[in-house]
Amino acid sequence: MADKRIYAFGGGSADGNAGMKELLGGKGANLAEMAALGLPVPPGFTITTQCCKAYYDAGGRMPAGLMDEARAAVAAVEKHLGRQFGGAKPLLFSVRSGAAASMPGMMDTVLNLGLNAETVNALTTETGNARFAWDSYRRFITMFGDVVAGVSRKRFDHELEAAKQRTRILRDADLPAEELQRVVSTLLRVYERETGKPFPQDPWQQLTRAIEAVFRSWNNMRAVEYRRIHKIRGLIGTAVNVQAMVFGNLNENSATGVGFTRDPSTGENTFFCDVLFNAQGEDVVAGLRTPENINALAKRLPQVHEQLMQARQSLERHYRDMQDIEFTIQDGRLFLLQTRNGKRTARAALRIALSLFEEGLLTRQEALLKIDASSLNQLLHPTFDPKAAKTVIATGIPASPGAAKGIAAFHPDTAEQFAAKGKRVILVREETSPEDIKGMAAAQGILTARGGRTSHAAVVARQMGKCCVAGCDKLEIDELRRVFKAGKHVVREGDLLSLDGATGEVMLGDVPTVPPELSGDFDTIMQWSDELRTLGVRANADTPADARKAREFGAQGIGLCRTEHMFFDSARINRMREMILARTLEQKQAALAHLLPMQREDFVGLFEAMDGLPVTIRLLDPPLHEFLPHEPHVQQVIADELDVPLKAVQDRVAALHEVNPMLGLRGCRLGIIEPMIYDMQVQAIIEAVQEAGRRGLAANAEIMIPLVGTVDELRRLRRRIEDQLQRYNLEKGAGVAVKIGTMIEVPRAALTADKVAEEADFFSFGTNDLTQMTMGVSRDDAEKSFLIEYVVQGVLPTDPFATIDEDGVGKLVRMGVELGRKTRPELKVGICGEHGGDPESIDFCHRTGLDYVSCSPFRVPIARLAAAQAAIRHAR
Repeated sequence: MADKRIYAFGGGSADGNAGMKELLGGKGANLAEMAALGLPVPPGFTITTQCCKAYYDAGGRMPAGLMDEARAAVAAVEKHLGRQFGGAKPLLFSVRSGAAASMPGMMDTVLNLGLNAETVNALTTETGNARFAWDSYRRFITMFGDVVAGVSRKRFDHELEAAKQRTRILRDADLPAEELQRVVSTLLRVYERETGKPFPQDPWQQLTRAIEAVFRSWNNMRAVEYRRIHKIRGLIGTAVNVQAMVFGNLNENSATGVGFTRDPSTGENTFFCDVLFNAQGEDVVAGLRTPENINALAKRLPQVHEQLMQARQSLERHYRDMQDIEFTIQDGRLFLLQTRNGKRTARAALRIALSLFEEGLLTRQEALLKIDASSLNQLLHPTFDPKAAKTVIATGIPASPGAAKGIAAFHPDTAEQFAAKGKRVILVREETSPEDIKGMAAAQGILTARGGRTSHAAVVARQMGKCCVAGCDKLEIDELRRVFKAGKHVVREGDLLSLDGATGEVMLGDVPTVPPELSGDFDTIMQWSDELRTLGVRANADTPADARKAREFGAQGIGLCRTEHMFFDSARINRMREMILARTLEQKQAALAHLLPMQREDFVGLFEAMDGLPVTIRLLDPPLHEFLPHEPHVQQVIADELDVPLKAVQDRVAALHEVNPMLGLRGCRLGIIEPMIYDMQVQAIIEAVQEAGRRGLAANAEIMIPLVGTVDELRRLRRRIEDQLQRYNLEKGAGVAVKIGTMIEVPRAALTADKVAEEADFFSFGTNDLTQMTMGVSRDDAEKSFLIEYVVQGVLPTDPFATIDEDGVGKLVRMGVELGRKTRPELKVGICGEHGGDPESIDFCHRTGLDYVSCSPFRVPIARLAAAQAAIRHAR
């Protein structure tokens, strides 16, 4: 069987089955399964995906002997049907692609193959329907010319439209046989003019070239991009399905249709079916005519309708999932051409999973595995009305989901001012920085010309649950003049925009949205997930509002509070700047003294929202230069506000400049060199724990030290924190206790985790920075320079900032966990990078034995479901 390259199906039997998708592709495997079940499937055969791989391995040459095997397979179909390929009773074929993963519309198909000057007349004689025969021939020439010969379909469609105009006929189906015969003659001339060769009349040449074309379509740009977007990897190619044609365009008792066994939008148990009479499948796909619903079939062909309803029920029960069925009716006889698990909305996915459980077809575990965890995003953010008209002016990277609309603002202060007046705002920036935090908070959505899915704008937007379109390089932004250009369109400050964070589309005007509705189905799925998962799920949250939203979505604590974001409030930023610009110790202490009570109240707010759940607070991480402006005119404003010389600001900015600040004075290094900052933050945490207790609140604080690379860094800072805590407890007669741990984001920390664990109560892997440092790739730059192309070319299997690189970064994580727990068996380990909200990465975290993942609040439900799915998949 290992050498078998062609698998036959039809007539109540099949060589393959539904479990052979890797070899036969999804379409071929399901055709075999349906045939074996005795369903009405036109006979044919499937050429394996291994043949596609062999085609590419041979530099684009057909595998030796394959067409000899195809001739034998065709002969079997001829014998079964009593027809001849290229003969007086012509057998025609469809030639379709079919990979192991569903890729609808991405690869190629040829229908009506086998027609030529002789067989079209034979078909006319046999059926007595010249219009049908010539209509099929003109369809074949068009598809073959487009798919196989590479001639633009528009060349052929133009001639068909000319014929309709000439005869004043609106519908293709109404063109008479004589006119269709003239159209065919014209199309044959178009083909020869465009290719330099006459249209092939030999059916075997047609079949060979069509099979090759399907193989080639595996690597066309739309297929490659589809696989990249949907993270489809590890496949070797497409299968080719060669199947006897049945004709929905034979007469008025013939039809073609597509049916979903349940509503793919709502999940309701109704047959969602479109039927087009006297047509072929391409007419439905192309939208050339408006189809009718299932009731029209019941009226015209009640027996066929009953057969189709029975097939609907039997296929859904057999596959135990909602099915997408393609069918053709030829002169009152039903044929099934395909079945596959149907695509569905998140709302429908929940309803279908629960319904199939209630109907006894699935267990709870199986029902949860039917849901795409990432799709839950659809339920948590507003979406644009799919029926609404829209003017798309640019498309960027869909960095944070949702549908946002508002007036354009080119500066965070302006965004804040507009919002204060009750206006909805879209913040437009070349790229964002932490200093933009207020404007981002005020905005409904964020649009940047630079950056990627893990850029600052994207990370913060997801945390806030705001829509973000990043890396929109078609935009020419002039922040000084407050205007941007996108092709012929010019958008000025105050103009209305709409952003689609699911597609990356930037649209003019106010596009209507549909608000999210969390149903009882959602609650049930979340309850089941919580009962089955072993991974904890926390949230990355910096404010009480973030924390409350996280709790609303089921977070079990805060896994990352970025304290630097608290300093960018307009009432605090200048206090921070005063500290940075201070010339004396007293000035520095005075500035920090103003910040301490503000931080304390922030932390009390987080403890209140979390109500006893753990709150992991990361001490200051970014370099100090991020708090100072780099634009000369802003530096002057700051100098005036702080009553310091402009030169003092300029000198300090220059002194803090680093060629590579990512690897410079930040994190624990800053805590060691400038200890007063960490002292203030630690004091605020200690006092907040005490104050929370005084207010009757439970506080479970964890202090996390960032960017540790050596155990000595952690040891020094831990001792300092412990001394500070001991002094406070002695002075106040208090019993404040906190855990002290570290972020593992420097590769050396993972490699020496056994040493680092000597001083850590917990580890939290910061996989954003760990990925950057391990791979030597800037997350903000790579996506717009080479990373996407690397994924397209297969250099990397996927974006390592979206899904963890298990072989490299993942190995460091596993090593860190194993070494850390070797020293400290009870060591608690989590992850707080963007990977904490990615289902594939969550599966890795489960397998690696982490205690929890932490992600933005709006990804908490995704993480809860993904963690349950991981537990189900890897249950022993």
